[in-house]
Amino acid sequence: MGGKMQKMMKQVQKMQSEMAKVQEELKDKTVVGTSGGEAVTATVNGHKELVDISINPDVIDPEDPEMLEDLVMAAVNEALTNADEMVSEEMKKVTGGMDLPPGMF
Repeated sequence: MGGKMQKMMKQVQKMQSEMAKVQEELKDKTVVGTSGGEAVTATVNGHKELVDISINPDVIDPEDPEMLEDLVMAAVNEALTNADEMVSEEMKKVTGGMDLPPGMF
């Protein structure tokens, strides 16, 4: 029984090491969210950091700042959702599709 436990612990350590590597690589991988027919484009990395935002000048209306705020918020939220999906997919590659509890990576 000790041999099986030792083998399992080695597999867990290997998985943890691979997860750490993927987590580091995710900093350089990006996803995009858009809104308003791509009037606003937000780019987020795998660490959920906003790394770029692009706003088409045609949607900047000084009389209606709320519209622009809504477009920015929608684009950022879509990008964050896409980042969650990307992180999940990358981690599934390491875990063999095994679902881990939130916060494990």
